[in-house]
Formats: sequence, structure tokens, C-alpha cells
Amino acid sequence: MKRARLNFCFYLATGALALIFSSVAFAQETPADYQAVLKELGRGGDYKANVLKVNVPRNDLHMVISGVATPTPFGFGGWVALTKGNEDNDVMMGDLVLVQEEVNPVMSALLENGLEVTALHNHFFWDEPRVFFMHIHGHGKALDLAKRVKPALDLIPRPPATSPATAPAGPAFNLVALDSIVGSKGEALGSVYKFTLGRDDLNLKEHGAPINARMGLNSWAAFAGNESDAQIAGDIAMRESEVNAVLKALRSHKLNVVAIHHHMLATQPVVIFLHYWGRGNPEDLAAGFRAALGQLGEAKSPSK
Repeated sequence: MKRARLNFCFYLATGALALIFSSVAFAQETPADYQAVLKELGRGGDYKANVLKVNVPRNDLHMVISGVATPTPFGFGGWVALTKGNEDNDVMMGDLVLVQEEVNPVMSALLENGLEVTALHNHFFWDEPRVFFMHIHGHGKALDLAKRVKPALDLIPRPPATSPATAPAGPAFNLVALDSIVGSKGEALGSVYKFTLGRDDLNLKEHGAPINARMGLNSWAAFAGNESDAQIAGDIAMRESEVNAVLKALRSHKLNVVAIHHHMLATQPVVIFLHYWGRGNPEDLAAGFRAALGQLGEAKSPSK
């Protein structure tokens, strides 16, 4: 009995320490140069895992997927992220959500300001309005990168700032069941429930900067709808050798493969991204996502 009590106290103590260190790891103070970036861009963001992530959501769009009204966090939240590399320079990556008419003006603004466009593609079928996703890249000092990307971001409309009358409803799913199936804990984003898992096993670096989940190296799944009629959308980050096994896993669970492409140029190893979408019972959809994750080299740690 005494030994059991000692063991119990030990687990309590180690658990408390883990919580403390976890809080320290995630509650990072935003560095001064990143605060300047947020001020320059006039947008919100957060700093975690040594990455500043700037939010570029398309709240101005009223998205419909296959006839179903779909909230912005389901897959229409664009972003720009910065992280430190060699000699205190930053690597910048991003994913901008654009309607067709915005694609080429935004691309020109990026190119004219010395930034790179690394990919342009769809994430969805049956989307209204039709949207495309543009991946961007830059390298240099943080504030200079902000000044160079700002002309492009200024071309992306923002809805007028209003105070919501009521807090958005939470996800209408059995979250415990979804967490159990996926093997990870998701995040509630209004009515959307989202899982994000990194691929730290790939050890991807650029100019000395680790490219982690918050920089876009991740697999994710977002759930919208309810228990009787759910949608799933997401992205799987894969080695070339994993692509067809993931395809088979998704199709065996009746999930639609929407696109297969790269997001980044000249990476070692090469990383391929696959977008998928499905509709049905949420637990069946979650099982499809978990089956795809099971084809990767290792199931990765969650990240937000």
C-alpha cells in the first residue's frame, strides 16, 4: 500500500512538472521584431514553437461546398509564418486563399516585391465561389519581409470589423470519439473541430531554420456539420514513397482525393501534399483520416 501511494505521488509530481514545462513551451513571449511585423501588417497572429503565424482568414467569403454552407476555419484561413534561421534571418512561408480574380494581381504584387510563389492549386471540388491557394516564400529580416508581403496582403479583402452578438457555437460532434479514433486531441475553432499533426521526423530545414508544423509541414483534418451530416477536409504531408499507400487508404474509406502537389520548392526530402474531402458519418470520416496517417513513416506529434 505504501509503495502504491509513493508511486501515485510520483506520477502526480511528474504530471504537474510536465504541465509546467508544457506551459513554458507554448506561452512564448512574442519577440520585438515579430511585434513590429504584426503592426506593419495590421493583422493578428500568435507566436508558438518559435514561429510567428499571421492570420489571413477569408471571413469575407460565404463559402459553400457541395451545396453546404461551410465556415471559414474549415479550410479558408490563409496565413503567413516566419521563423528564425542562420544569422538572425527569417524564413517566411505562407498559404493565401484567393478567388480567381485575385490570383494574378496578388502573384504580381509578390513577385514585384522580391518574394517567391512556390505553388498554386485547388483544395476543394464543388466550392462556391471558386477558390485557389497560393503558397509563398521569402528569406531575410523579419520586418523587411513584412514590408514586402504587405502589398499582396492588402489586395485580399477583409470584412468590416464587427462585434459578434453571440459567441459561435462549438462543434456538434462527439469529440471524445473523434480524439480516440484519430489518436490525438483536436482543437475547437468555432463550430469546426480540427486535428493538426506535424512531420518532425522529416527533419526539414531551410537556411538553418527548422520547418515545423506551424510553418506548414503538417497533416490536418477539419470537421464541420453535425453527427448526422458531417464534412471532412484536410491535407496529408508525405514522402514520395508514401503517396500511393495514402491514396489507397483514403479511397478505401470513400474519401475524395482532390489534389496532389508540392507546397515548397527544392526541399530535401521532397514533400508531397495531398488534399481530400468527404461527407458522411463523422466517425467514419475520422477513421479514413487515421488510416491515411497510418501509412506515414511515423504518426507525428500534435501541433497548433
